[in-house]
Amino acid sequence: MSTAAVVSPAEVAAAAQMACLLEVSAPKPGNVSPGRHFGDLRFEDFLASAVAIGEPLAGAGTRGLGATVRLAVEATARWTRSNTNLGIILLLTPLARAAMMTPGPSDDSAGEDLRSRVRRVLEATTVDDARDVYVAIRRATPGGMGVVQSQDLSAEPTETLLDVMRLAVTRDTVAGEYATGFEVTFGVAVPALERARGDGLPWDDAVVETFLTVLASIPDTHISRRSGAALAAQVSARARSALAAGGVRSAAGRVTIDEMDAALRDARNSGNPGTTADLTAAAIFVTLIAGGWESRSA
Repeated sequence: MSTAAVVSPAEVAAAAQMACLLEVSAPKPGNVSPGRHFGDLRFEDFLASAVAIGEPLAGAGTRGLGATVRLAVEATARWTRSNTNLGIILLLTPLARAAMMTPGPSDDSAGEDLRSRVRRVLEATTVDDARDVYVAIRRATPGGMGVVQSQDLSAEPTETLLDVMRLAVTRDTVAGEYATGFEVTFGVAVPALERARGDGLPWDDAVVETFLTVLASIPDTHISRRSGAALAAQVSARARSALAAGGVRSAAGRVTIDEMDAALRDARNSGNPGTTADLTAAAIFVTLIAGGWESRSA
């Protein structure tokens, strides 16, 4: 990722809202999209959630990271009773805060890039941040969280938010992003999205291709927590097959994507790659604040 300029609160809010809208509007297999609803979640719920987080994320530079997460979850809860965006909020909040930070010194004479700023944001997290995030997670009530011996969500945290996330890396890719300075977002998702847009793909196709690329690389931990590691591995294998067939770039690939979508839908939505969708939204946000709204194709 190239050096990033400081972004205004209004620009952060707009990019966050647009990232959520672009993500949910793309027909990603196994996820909610226009005309494709879940029993307890509709496309409109995600639209309302996208609007709701704008104001809290605009203020991410003026308060602790955990407080922003909590406020964004509370704002979402005023519009929908289901968990539509906890993972997205957890990913976008440090990105938003970093985007509004003044770059620090770096070996690059042009300044510090966004990922380096994100690392600074994460290293500065506190126990209070962890406490606010715990409150937010309990409010959102995500499924399949389980119980752990150390720093369980049912208790009060005693470690910083970053340290708590490091304890959860084997169970949750969002936690892994905190622990690695957003390795998947910057190392896999953003390059895939930039490549797709650079090749001239429209946003909906570029988002689906990015989603499949991430899912093909990393099993979805939302699936593994709710339905087991075996199903998560199978879904990633389906993503690889869809890409091998051409993905959104070929008729055969589109048929494979449609077949994948049908296979992932059941009454429990047990094959819903929700974490991959969250990572895709994070990549869209990064791309937008870097000025990537327009395709860079010739």
